[in-house]
Amino acid sequence: MRRLATYDSRDSAATIITAKTIRTVDDQNPRAEAMLTAGGRILAVGSVSDVIAAAEEAGLDPVRIDRPTATIVPGFIDAHAHPLMYGQLHTWVHIGPEEAGTIPEIVALMRERAATLPPGVPLRGYGYEQRNLAERRHPTRQELDEIATDREVYIMNASGHGGVVNTFTFTTYGVTRDTPNPEGGEFFRDADGELTGELSDAACNILTGLHGVKIGHHGPNFHLADEPAEHQRQLDAVQREFLAGGVTAIGDAQVSQREFAAYLELADRGKLDMRVSMYFLSHLLDQVIDLGLTGPFGNAFLSAAGIKLYADGTLGGWTAYFPDGYIGDPCRTGQLYHEPAEYEELVMKAHLAGLQTATHAQSPTAIKMVVDAVEQALAARPDADARHRIEHCGLPTPEDIRRMAGLGMRPVNQTQHYYNWGEGVEQAIGTPGERFNPLGEFLEAGVPVTISSDAPVAEPRPLEAIQAAVTRVTRRGHKLGPDSLRISAAEALRAHTLEGAASIGRDDELGSLAPGKRADFVVLGADPLETEGSEIAGIPVQETWVDGVVKYRGQEG
Repeated sequence: MRRLATYDSRDSAATIITAKTIRTVDDQNPRAEAMLTAGGRILAVGSVSDVIAAAEEAGLDPVRIDRPTATIVPGFIDAHAHPLMYGQLHTWVHIGPEEAGTIPEIVALMRERAATLPPGVPLRGYGYEQRNLAERRHPTRQELDEIATDREVYIMNASGHGGVVNTFTFTTYGVTRDTPNPEGGEFFRDADGELTGELSDAACNILTGLHGVKIGHHGPNFHLADEPAEHQRQLDAVQREFLAGGVTAIGDAQVSQREFAAYLELADRGKLDMRVSMYFLSHLLDQVIDLGLTGPFGNAFLSAAGIKLYADGTLGGWTAYFPDGYIGDPCRTGQLYHEPAEYEELVMKAHLAGLQTATHAQSPTAIKMVVDAVEQALAARPDADARHRIEHCGLPTPEDIRRMAGLGMRPVNQTQHYYNWGEGVEQAIGTPGERFNPLGEFLEAGVPVTISSDAPVAEPRPLEAIQAAVTRVTRRGHKLGPDSLRISAAEALRAHTLEGAASIGRDDELGSLAPGKRADFVVLGADPLETEGSEIAGIPVQETWVDGVVKYRGQEG
């Protein structure tokens, strides 16, 4: 009989670990030099003599580990990520800016991989962002035809909300210049009405098939179908990537039956080494309520957290909703996934059932729709600790930031988005784009800041995300907006640890290093609070501990 491992009975050895500095992110005891752990929990934090005394009092004979030049911080919490998609992309061709700066370079990389594949096997690539290419545009289907004309070729935009396909793909699925756009998506056309090859959001269902989550299902799901065994291989691979970045817990922000089944199998194999809080896609809202998954459910490593909704599209793919059009392309307006009344009904239903909501929203219009809906829900059933989230929350108005503060709402931002393609937001919507992810404005208004990766849109590298929050300097060296949008290294560290834990509803056990909390922490090669902002991303992750056990050790660990 298959059994879901509980993990709560793990009995990690009693350990005293010392470091040059321990940044606890605990307001009562922010800095220490030693920590005592046992049974997966932190028992004491303080001076070496303090924790030795605590061990003696508890009758423990702990192992002693010294890291005299290192800094220890809480395990990073990645409150918004897509591990299964990230795992799938590991089998695709990486065509991001580190690998390809021009369209011919993309074509060359893809052709090289095509030569290794059996006839007819689809070819996928990911990570390009058109504004990072020398041509400053998407490739065309004709350019992808140079890669292959006998198989599907698809390159996914870095946003994850679309990309470009070759002519063979359109022919295979019967898409022509006369094919209507699906609700919530688009097959892009040139001035003569011919398909360019670019497609977005619900149009990607030609790739995902019937299991792609269409507009009527409340949002996109671009996780292409693979065999269950392949999903396991993918999750095994990406867990190491998260742990290598120091991530010990995530919020999976797009869980359908496919993701849930994959996690259950991973846990059943005893291979779930980081903590996962699941946000079920909103088309499953009624099922989640019917099953009663509206309170604490799961165990220390796999648990239900809430409901994921979509308000609009993405800034990177120009599908976020700007009713007056984009400066870069006035014919594009993007989309809302719901009319306000429909969206309000969904939020109300979730809130009245006691579920936290996490809504993707980027444009001012979409963000206001979310704030309005949460305001109505809280008026119907007040809850000072509902913690409704806005995912990405790229361009809120100052007024809506103030409203968010009063409603206890939590934006979950991704600073690596502006690190990787911040210039593109300015090109798309003009000068207001420099405010993209206004972390400083959030803190000034009393809105807590959470930083996450949105992997695979960005690599799960918290130190890179912290650097971007501190400097607001992009990959291409451009500083985005005034200094008032930046935050300090201490604030950024808190945003990727304790505030991340609060955003997934687990700050009582994760996110800081204090007695009683779980022994999840990271050993770093330098102190991010004493490192030049532009050099934080280069700090090595030496070890990542989960439940008092080393789950990753780097070359310097």
